[in-house]
Amino acid sequence: MRTIIKVTGMSCAGCRASVENALRRVAGVSAVSVSLEKGEAAVEFDEGKVSAERLKAAVEKAGYKAS
Repeated sequence: MRTIIKVTGMSCAGCRASVENALRRVAGVSAVSVSLEKGEAAVEFDEGKVSAERLKAAVEKAGYKAS
């Protein structure tokens, strides 16, 4: 499954990398692409192992707002 998460609070390439790393650490995530310009993360994951809420929580734990 693929979802788009809106991410606010990113201002540089380091922020982008932090969000990517946080999402990649979630078990069941197969691919992550974060766009600093769009303020969003595209995430591919195994729907049976990962929920959208868990993905949002990973972004928020990294220090950013997710919706």
